[in-house]
Amino acid sequence: MQELGPGPEGLRTPRAAGLAGVVFALLLAAMIVLVRLGIPEGADAASLQRAPSPGRHTALRTALELVPFAGLFFLWFIGAVRAHVGAVEDKFVATVFLGSGLVFTAMMFGAAATAGAVLVVPPRPGTLTPPAAWDFGRHLAYALMTDYAMRMAAVFVSSMSVIGHRLGVLPRWLTIVGFLSAVTLLFVSSNVPWAELVFPFWSLLLSLHILVVSHRDRARPAAG
Repeated sequence: MQELGPGPEGLRTPRAAGLAGVVFALLLAAMIVLVRLGIPEGADAASLQRAPSPGRHTALRTALELVPFAGLFFLWFIGAVRAHVGAVEDKFVATVFLGSGLVFTAMMFGAAATAGAVLVVPPRPGTLTPPAAWDFGRHLAYALMTDYAMRMAAVFVSSMSVIGHRLGVLPRWLTIVGFLSAVTLLFVSSNVPWAELVFPFWSLLLSLHILVVSHRDRARPAAG
């Protein structure tokens, strides 16, 4: 990855982006897994009442505690990548990149807030009738996460892939993986359970690539 930033700060930016991206990818993957375990997509309040599982509430609460940190590292990742690209960025694509990242963060927080509301609306004891508020909250949380957040993630991935391809800072294989991930998130994530894990997987690949190239670039002056 070529160094576009001036001076020492330009050398530090790629590593910061890589580290932030790795932490974000791991936190987001953990959050998605815990939310799916805590609120099974096909289960309603009545079925959960017949087979109560305290571990589901624990998993969901843990996921909600991870969300603010995932959002923090994602914003840091966006800022570090944009600082690395610098003045040569395509302003149109960069605006789409930034905007989709911010909307994704908002959708992720919205899904987490809705899932948190589900926790305080348990099934009524002594009845198998699911509270409307519980079902509404569950459906809304999944809609925000799989329908809207992941489509914004698809725009984010595709715009980052375009930036990396145009500037030559991403290898061809990673660009192809990015576009395939974007297509999956755009058309598949709302219909196939667990498909949203494609986004943290792509983020992890990109971040590890940034770290490897940054380490290689730092080692060259020492070798010389």
